[in-house]
Amino acid sequence: MNILLSLSVAILAGLLMTRVFKPLRLPSVTAYLVAGILVGPYCIGKLGLDGLGFVTMDAVNKLSIVSDVALGFIAFSIGNEFRLSSLKKTGRQATIVGIAQALVATVLVDAALLVFHLCFPEIVSVDQAIVLGAIATATAPAATLMVVRQYKAKGELVDLLLPIVALDDAVGLIVFSVSFGIADAMHSGAVDMISILVNPLLEIVLSLGLGAVMGFVLTKLETLFNSTTNRLNMTIAVVFLTCALTGLSFPLGPVTISFSSLLTCMMLGTVFCNICPLSEDLMEKADRWTSPLFALFFVISGAQLELGFFRDGMVVLLGVIYIVFRSLGKYSGAFYSAKLTGCPKKVYHHLGSALLPQAGVALGMCVTARKLGESSNLICNITLFAILVYELFGPVITKQALIYAGDIQPMSDEVKNRRQTKLANAQNK
Repeated sequence: MNILLSLSVAILAGLLMTRVFKPLRLPSVTAYLVAGILVGPYCIGKLGLDGLGFVTMDAVNKLSIVSDVALGFIAFSIGNEFRLSSLKKTGRQATIVGIAQALVATVLVDAALLVFHLCFPEIVSVDQAIVLGAIATATAPAATLMVVRQYKAKGELVDLLLPIVALDDAVGLIVFSVSFGIADAMHSGAVDMISILVNPLLEIVLSLGLGAVMGFVLTKLETLFNSTTNRLNMTIAVVFLTCALTGLSFPLGPVTISFSSLLTCMMLGTVFCNICPLSEDLMEKADRWTSPLFALFFVISGAQLELGFFRDGMVVLLGVIYIVFRSLGKYSGAFYSAKLTGCPKKVYHHLGSALLPQAGVALGMCVTARKLGESSNLICNITLFAILVYELFGPVITKQALIYAGDIQPMSDEVKNRRQTKLANAQNK
């Protein structure tokens, strides 16, 4: 299918699905994902009508650049939450809670799957259990950010939630890299400390360093222009450039030089928002520009979800175990750590629920897990199953958590009737 046609089909399907979901009061993220599933290879795509849907997974994968760029802008936006003025209030709590909830989720999933291994060793191996436990750390920053934006959520829960989601990527990367290194050593029979510890830590340091440099570069470039439009264009161009640079990967002696797109773009946003006096206005305008990009990202994500694993009952069972214990780990880890650090009751009661969505980062971990060979098939299928469930229901749960915490206020009658008022005024002219 022509790429332009694919893009138009994706965004139209997503927008139309939001109209269908509006009476149900579900987040737009969920509507976009469902739209992606419907136009994907497992639904409308099966009809073989090129132009109505994605006939093959290859047609979906051709749009992967959209997902890469979208994740870059998502991370850039989240970096804006690390303003020094805000970190003075929530920095300590966000760090403790971010680490705690990730590690507790990993431990509980590992424990549950290792017990399952002892009962059914032919179904899941120790190395598979270890990798799945590490993948459990990942939270989807895109879904969380979209819900916050859609409902203009503000409050103590949001102030803590967004920094935690940002930190989650760094914590998840470390945990996964160490766990995967151990699993790979068990699989191959050789322990490689460079791949277990050195490469992951080097990737984090290099990513943060590159992001900081690009943040300074962007700030300096912004001073060359007086026009807000040109400054916005420069911001978008530098984010694009940063996403491109993070695609570089090459060996250097015994180590591998690589970058995390999420960490790099997050650091870019962090440095930019703290040193550029015009950053707040530019970030706000950039957020408006990226709205259709984010819609495309979620439709494409929905189309990438493979539904074929529903035919395998054991995969479904393992997927359910993974979902239950990951959810328990995220909630309990966030609940107790937030409570111990002195967070308000409305925050520690609902924070864990807002951390459930899982998508892009987990998929990236799956790509790495494929190095384990055939044993990676089970890992990927369980992760995809969990992503399907979490992405469909996670945004809804996040929305409810924000409502209960008081960070989403009821829509006023004026806002509800704004469209009708504009139409009436236009007709009267």
